[in-house]
Amino acid sequence: MFQYMESTSIDLPTKIKQAREEKGATQRELSNMSSVSYSTLTKLESGIIKNPSFIVIYKIAKALDLTLDDLIKS
Repeated sequence: MFQYMESTSIDLPTKIKQAREEKGATQRELSNMSSVSYSTLTKLESGIIKNPSFIVIYKIAKALDLTLDDLIKS
């Protein structure tokens, strides 16, 4: 199994933020919904985390009712 997403989209932070805002959720709420730490989520949205783990992306996608493809494809 892959440890990290090797080729994440350059727009991943933007996609996560837009999807979260469209759902009407704050970063804290998405953190709770996805079981991804608030710190990790904020670092991911701001682009500090460049290669998030597969499980983090999966949890966020699931919490936002999206597929993995929705988040990682350009």
